[in-house]
Amino acid sequence: MAGQTINDRLLAARHSIAGQGLAKSVCKATTEEMIAPKKKHLDYLVHCTNEPNVSIPQLANLLVERTQNTNWVVVYKALITVHHLLAYGNERFTQYLASSNSTFQLSNFLDKSGVQGAAGARIGYDMSPFIRRYAKYLNEKALSYRTVAFDFCKVKRGKEEGSLRMMNAEKLLKTLPVLQAQLDALLEFDCTANDLTNGVINMCFMLLFRDLIRLFACYNDGIINLLEKYFDMNKKNCREALDLYKKFLIRMDRVGEFLKVAENVGIDKGDIPDLTKAPSSLLDALEGHLATLEGKKGSAANTPTQTASAQKNVASVMGALSSTSSSFGNAAASSRLEHNGALLIDDSLRQQALAEEEAAMNQYKVSPSRSSWWGMNQYKVSPSHSSWWGMNQYKVSPSRSSWWGMIQYMVSPSRSSWWGMNQYKVSPSRSSWWGMNQYKVSPSRSSWWGMNQYKVRWWGISPPLA
Repeated sequence: MAGQTINDRLLAARHSIAGQGLAKSVCKATTEEMIAPKKKHLDYLVHCTNEPNVSIPQLANLLVERTQNTNWVVVYKALITVHHLLAYGNERFTQYLASSNSTFQLSNFLDKSGVQGAAGARIGYDMSPFIRRYAKYLNEKALSYRTVAFDFCKVKRGKEEGSLRMMNAEKLLKTLPVLQAQLDALLEFDCTANDLTNGVINMCFMLLFRDLIRLFACYNDGIINLLEKYFDMNKKNCREALDLYKKFLIRMDRVGEFLKVAENVGIDKGDIPDLTKAPSSLLDALEGHLATLEGKKGSAANTPTQTASAQKNVASVMGALSSTSSSFGNAAASSRLEHNGALLIDDSLRQQALAEEEAAMNQYKVSPSRSSWWGMNQYKVSPSHSSWWGMNQYKVSPSRSSWWGMIQYMVSPSRSSWWGMNQYKVSPSRSSWWGMNQYKVSPSRSSWWGMNQYKVRWWGISPPLA
């Protein structure tokens, strides 16, 4: 977390020289710094997806190319950038990613750079499984769009205008398995609060949490619609619907575990929706109706009267699902989750990051005391009252009147005496000194220039001017 690496700077400079602004922005968003992609770079890329003169295939291919890097941070941040563009960018980006063959081939990704290294370097090895799972989810997200032609995270939700709430039975039975597959891929990320140890995986978790809220809100709407139509379905559709509902109950438990992790890592409880489970009597009623259709002996509901009674029972207990739908819908519409959820980081980690950033920048700061100093080219100066350090071969440490270490020059002024600047003895009186390349200039109440062929009259040394 000490700033961009040399590789980052060189790559950005190469793109700048080549005039490749889009490639430079992708590079900036996917640096080797172990922090989340910066908001200004993500915002610019989102803006690019809305510009008609920006090539979406080029943008997508640049990000896919960054996922082929050997550094886990670069790969992870490239995936996060893709996810961010899917969530907030123009739908053109999603359409291209879904229609092209630009899938993320990271099922075998493993960063081994830290296995034999220092203890802190093992983080790349530990993050690799999450990168593989994250890439699988993004692939599944693109596949879902390709299958149903819309993004489950962006469709309308709710009782009145919800897309899955208003869908007919035939289409619903085909759509819900696609939604289940995407939700399964998300839940397979399977992290704990102890795994969220850096800004990169933190932002990944927040994007997944955002998607989970929206996916499950849609999923819940679809199940409510399915149950409302259940008693009007034929035997084949009833069997499929019952199977979908049983899978829904299993996923509800896994979603509850994910929400517990979100609560443990510090997400505001107001942003975490309430998950209300339907009573077991609902499942019994559904199974009883299917048994009636199949004509099984000893079924609990084998008369029209009993079927009508079961239908009323289902309608009464569906209030729990409606409550869950409302809670998840409100959480999905929360502006706090949109604006504050992008960066999840503990206060202690935030302060540590700021301290390290400040320490890294101190070497570039110049703060002269009583006089002004400039570090030219290779010099970095950081004074502290009276101590100065010059990088490379120069060490400068003035103590009121003593100076050391300027290559072959030994300078020790005592009010008016200076030695060791080539063959010249110079005695300035309250004047300023600059060392520029091969020219050493020391004016004494007047200005002198020593450039190549010019003869300069130096006190006590140079011959008199002709």
